[in-house]
Amino acid sequence: MAMNSSSGMTRRGLLGAFAATALAAAPTYGNAAGFLRGGGDIRRIKMYSGRTGERLDTIYWIEGQYIGEAMAEINAFMRDWRNNKVANIDSRTIDIMAASHRLLDCSEPYMLLSGYRSPETNNMLRSRSSGVAKNSLHLKGQAADLRLESRTVRQMAQAAAACRAGGVGKYSGSDFVHMDCGTVRTWGA
Repeated sequence: MAMNSSSGMTRRGLLGAFAATALAAAPTYGNAAGFLRGGGDIRRIKMYSGRTGERLDTIYWIEGQYIGEAMAEINAFMRDWRNNKVANIDSRTIDIMAASHRLLDCSEPYMLLSGYRSPETNNMLRSRSSGVAKNSLHLKGQAADLRLESRTVRQMAQAAAACRAGGVGKYSGSDFVHMDCGTVRTWGA
């Protein structure tokens, strides 16, 4: 839905302008949790998987505490769908995803393309593509590859980078953004 003003600025245009300046204007935080401070007493993540057909919409943090049941649900949702192996997903990665989603101001859930990857899956993917790291943070449950239909790769990457909390990779050709809680860095086009 477009939001019109006397200048003719649409909501999408306003969001694009925000995303373009967010990286330069954002304060530095040790992790994405800093970006979420002051934003209420809850944190929520919404995702769906085109691979499994599953959907997740859960509040995973309330008043300073991660909710164990919700985190277990996230772990199961972000499992290696190829062999159903589950790992603990690093809460910092979930915080980066939630903070980025909040910055993008959209209600659409993320499409999860890849969360945790077992060593077997990572090796198989590496044999097919030079873009898969041998020591991928996906192996540690510290990364996610995500897509939003309502936002561009550039917009998503800028929101994630504004958190200054981990790695952000743009994969425009494949239409997804990689977010992780590793070293702060960016790559891709």
